[in-house]
Amino acid sequence: MNDDRPHIEYIGVRKRYGRSNWVVSDLDLRVRRGEFLTLLGPSGSGKTTCLMMLAGFEAPSAGEIRINGETVDGLPPDKRGIGVVFQNYALFPHMTVGGNLAFPLEVRGMAEPERRERVDQALALVRMEGFADRRPDQLSGGQQQRIAIARALVFEPDLVLMDEPLGALDRRLREELQYEIRRIQQQLGVTVVYVTHDQQEAMAMSDRVAVFRAGRIEQAAAPEVLYEEPQRAFVASFIGENNLLPGRIISINRGVCAVEVNGRQIEASHVGNLPAGAETLVAIRPERVKVTREAGHFANEHEARVEDISFLGDHLRVRLSVCGNSSFIAKIPNIVGHGGILPGDLVNVGWAALDCRALEAESS
Repeated sequence: MNDDRPHIEYIGVRKRYGRSNWVVSDLDLRVRRGEFLTLLGPSGSGKTTCLMMLAGFEAPSAGEIRINGETVDGLPPDKRGIGVVFQNYALFPHMTVGGNLAFPLEVRGMAEPERRERVDQALALVRMEGFADRRPDQLSGGQQQRIAIARALVFEPDLVLMDEPLGALDRRLREELQYEIRRIQQQLGVTVVYVTHDQQEAMAMSDRVAVFRAGRIEQAAAPEVLYEEPQRAFVASFIGENNLLPGRIISINRGVCAVEVNGRQIEASHVGNLPAGAETLVAIRPERVKVTREAGHFANEHEARVEDISFLGDHLRVRLSVCGNSSFIAKIPNIVGHGGILPGDLVNVGWAALDCRALEAESS
């Protein structure tokens, strides 16, 4: 069970290589003991560099990293007591599965009978009993990654780092191992810091997600908070899909603001400290948009033209022209009576004020 004691602390951490731009800028982040924290962001956003500094493979250019309240600056990776899992498995090809798992125990001086017991326990944990005598080239990709996870856990660390561990697997195996990793983490109560660029993966596995952009954290929160209450336009667009309509705040009243968008008015939740007159981006999730032939049901209702319809199995993805934006998306569940709308039709779209957010307009 999680508690509020910081297991990991990044304090004013910065990193750059030579005279290049900062890869990580002024990072302040605390990770609770037993927490599953995911560092999420596009390529080059700094998330892997943060992980490598925590593991000891990179040194901060400035700031301090603490584990269990103690600074680890200058402490080599093998002295940090951290389990690490990489995307490429990093198994020793000349060793059996059992040999790969026993190796971290051998270098720690553990006696052979206890090593055998630990190896058997680790294989059972990842549901790979009976594979101890096989070699890595006799395993599938998913099996190799299970063994890599077992090797990271076999010496019973209380902190495990994972860098894109499922990136080389197909979708079905990724989803299967997502739940396996989460199950193992909850069973053992270990702290996990996990790096990915896959939003769905981060949402499915994490207690909390830190969204990175250009070396900084845009927002760190539980997955449902990031999805329902993004504080910045980048988070709103990176976590799931959002319609972003540029406009100007006309007035503010009790947490709801009126926004002018291409001559039309939209009511939205007021986010942050934007004053009346400020430029804003109104964010509306496609699944919150109702497409109907009738009007009069929502705080926000606008006439729209259907531009295109895509069938995606469980839902229809409808592209519309709304408030001067021809790339406005609505998602309609694929249920009986879902529609009868066609490209070129004029329809009404509507959504509640609480289902859209007026965010600070920002450069890309």
